[in-house]
Amino acid sequence: MTTCIYLAHLNPVTNAHVEIIEEQKKENKVVVMPVRFLKGEKEINSKSFPFNFETRKKMIESVFNDSVAVSSNYTFLAPFKKYFPPLISPKSWSLRKQILRGIDGAYFTYTGDKAEGLMLKLYRLNPKVGIRKSVSATSVKNEMYTAADGNNSPWKKFVPSSVAQIINENWETIKKFASEEDMTTRVAGMKFPKEGYNSK
Repeated sequence: MTTCIYLAHLNPVTNAHVEIIEEQKKENKVVVMPVRFLKGEKEINSKSFPFNFETRKKMIESVFNDSVAVSSNYTFLAPFKKYFPPLISPKSWSLRKQILRGIDGAYFTYTGDKAEGLMLKLYRLNPKVGIRKSVSATSVKNEMYTAADGNNSPWKKFVPSSVAQIINENWETIKKFASEEDMTTRVAGMKFPKEGYNSK
């Protein structure tokens, strides 16, 4: 069976993510790889990436149980600038090797982003570019921050009920980041935490 490697932020897991995974599960084994950023042993979270890896893994498993695998292979280690420039940096190729660790036989990577698909193609990761869903995790996050500020927000309708429950259990995280500046920087079309970008 072919393996679909789904590289994504999943911060949080939305109905759109669930739809994508369900589509891929019909014909493939699915390995979900939520991106994470580590500075030493510490995972760096921010307004753009409020939920840590374990919380996002819990979200995925609350929907799919063990019918999909969740892997931590898609991990960037500080300083993140060492992954650039893409294709030239040896560290960027070591990330490719890391992503494929434990993947046996035929595989492809899935993305809804054309620019990311091009990058995955350059790294010979066999990308399949899907149609971007109308609801993004960013818009859902912004709705949650609106709710944390005491305003009405329909965020719960954009996520599975089990995920909404996990978000409510971690609502202090949303309240914390709602009032903070977004400490991320965009490099080559991808967001990275500012903390750890230049230093270990």
